[in-house]
Amino acid sequence: MAILKFENENRFLSNFWPVEIEVEDITYPSVEHAYQASKTNSLKIKRQIRDCGHASVAKRMGSNLYKEKWHSIKRDIMLDLVRLKFQDESLKHKLLITGSETIVEGNEWGDIYWGVCKGVGENHLGKILMQVRGELRVFKGNF
Repeated sequence: MAILKFENENRFLSNFWPVEIEVEDITYPSVEHAYQASKTNSLKIKRQIRDCGHASVAKRMGSNLYKEKWHSIKRDIMLDLVRLKFQDESLKHKLLITGSETIVEGNEWGDIYWGVCKGVGENHLGKILMQVRGELRVFKGNF
């Protein structure tokens, strides 16, 4: 079996899922907020992204922001943020009970870097989720 979309009982896998993420003394309402804010060094912009409301707004706000060498560091940043997300005990439990299922961030909006659209994509977010699940399993003992 595989998780092919972040919907219904698997919606919690989405970066839009509400969970507090603290990065550099700023608490963001989701991984998406924190990820988009990571694209800038401006404290003012980071706070604006934190306070913008829904994660979709944060995504739009960050769409034109890119630190130097962003493309070479963005996967590591996402990995760190996903690790922070799953420090939440209830989310950690939900991720662990996905067992060994393949996790695919299936989408219709054409994101073939982080996910898969129409059968095409690199699925980096899915791979990161499976990596974090494996790390949690080793740390917690074989779940």
